Amino acid sequence: MSAATEPRPAKLPLAGGREHAVVRVHPITTGSAMYPEDAFFRRGGKLAALHALGFGSKRVEIPIPAFAVEHPGAGLVLIDTGFHASLAADPKANMGPVLGRIFHPRMGPEDGMPDQLRKRGLAPNKVAVVVMTHLHVDHASGVAQFPGAMFVVSAREWHAATEEKGVTGGYVKRQFDHAFDWRTVDFDSDDVSSFAGFGRTLDLFGDGSMRLAYTPGHTLGHMSVVLRTREGEFLVAADAAYTMRNLRDSVMPYGAHDEHEYRRSLKEVQRYMEQTPGAVVSVGHDIEAFRALKPVY
Repeated sequence: MSAATEPRPAKLPLAGGREHAVVRVHPITTGSAMYPEDAFFRRGGKLAALHALGFGSKRVEIPIPAFAVEHPGAGLVLIDTGFHASLAADPKANMGPVLGRIFHPRMGPEDGMPDQLRKRGLAPNKVAVVVMTHLHVDHASGVAQFPGAMFVVSAREWHAATEEKGVTGGYVKRQFDHAFDWRTVDFDSDDVSSFAGFGRTLDLFGDGSMRLAYTPGHTLGHMSVVLRTREGEFLVAADAAYTMRNLRDSVMPYGAHDEHEYRRSLKEVQRYMEQTPGAVVSVGHDIEAFRALKPVY
């Protein structure tokens, strides 16, 4: 499953850093999905895999989030792209028949990220950088909508998505394998440092405003993002924790690519919360938690 696109290593820090910079964060949901509850809270047993795929499992509504970040020097940055606008008309064309059936997407014609940005007075063609926490379909579906941006992903995630896992791992290569400006970050590099409970982080702009935290397990190269706003820190945990219950009770989901790494990453998010009690933490797919977020931070 090798990729047609060849990403280049990112040279950090990226341009645009400003001393003591703070960012504005817009939490955005690009529609929702009706997803099997057993994928989030594993029951175990011989039928666990079938339950996680939706057979005999209650379906719950989940948000499909992405985040717009206004940086004073780097400009408009996105964290993930959410669902592509085309899913409102034909989910299978973007996600394929199997994953489209698992997700049961719910999306209006103006729920795609470009329209969501315009509603907030932000121009989609001004997106300078897109940080991909990982390349699963619900996070990378909308990549094609931002052809002028630089896309940042972990080197391990790119390899997993293009060489190892494929559709059975939750990846649809045609969503992200475009001849765009893809850059990879390496969490084994000399630039890596620990930060507030996270063992390996990278300072994206060199000013402390956006830190990439290595949180593998859900996927092999998963990242979370720590943002510094005027109100304090904002953690985009992404799928290092699906729900607040996963964080609160250390409940394991089904289907982590590496369960040992998932548990370790979950503990790092928990330590971050202990060390930064005032931080806002946004988990991957908890609709009540997402609805509790403010429109902008």
